[in-house]
Amino acid sequence: MIAAREDIALYHRDHVVILRPTLRAASILERLHHGWEALFRRVDQFDTGTITAIIRTAASDRSAAEALLASFSTRPIAEIEKAVSAALCELLARFLLPVEDDDETPKGTSAPAGDPVAWSKVYSQLFEMGTGWLGWTPAEAWNATPAEIAAAMKGHVAKLKAIHGSAEEEQDTPSNAYTPERLREIEEQGFDPAFDRGALQALKARHQA
Repeated sequence: MIAAREDIALYHRDHVVILRPTLRAASILERLHHGWEALFRRVDQFDTGTITAIIRTAASDRSAAEALLASFSTRPIAEIEKAVSAALCELLARFLLPVEDDDETPKGTSAPAGDPVAWSKVYSQLFEMGTGWLGWTPAEAWNATPAEIAAAMKGHVAKLKAIHGSAEEEQDTPSNAYTPERLREIEEQGFDPAFDRGALQALKARHQA
């Protein structure tokens, strides 16, 4: 069910491309313009090079993606932007949280102490959890989505607690590190309080208008 919810369909005329927010795609696109904020700006400006890179990187079927991109060559930019904007905004939102994104922030919550963790480090930690804690192969970890890794980690931790009990030892870990406990907290709250989502929300609002 998580996998079905994660897939995003991009339609244009007779073409359909399934975009999947895998950990590999997140790592590649986060580095494309040296951070998500810069990439959001390029998408907001509808920079065709950035749009093309996102579709190629996240497409489950590369040949379908190439056919879709080829169909853009004879179409007006306004038509292409209308066709892809909503799907790309949804895709970017999936990269930013390891759980389902909620538009409203729960009342009474506050950001933890310390500086926000760089997204490149978040993705590195998720990869380590997939290959270390969960025992997945590197290919399996890279092809999973952040939400799938978070859900699998939740099940793995629940299994360990069922076997060994729920007592937890204090660990010398930064308060803003993406530990299994932190990922569970994010999943329960439905958002990551350490991330300023203003740029993403502005981008989504612009294309929903």
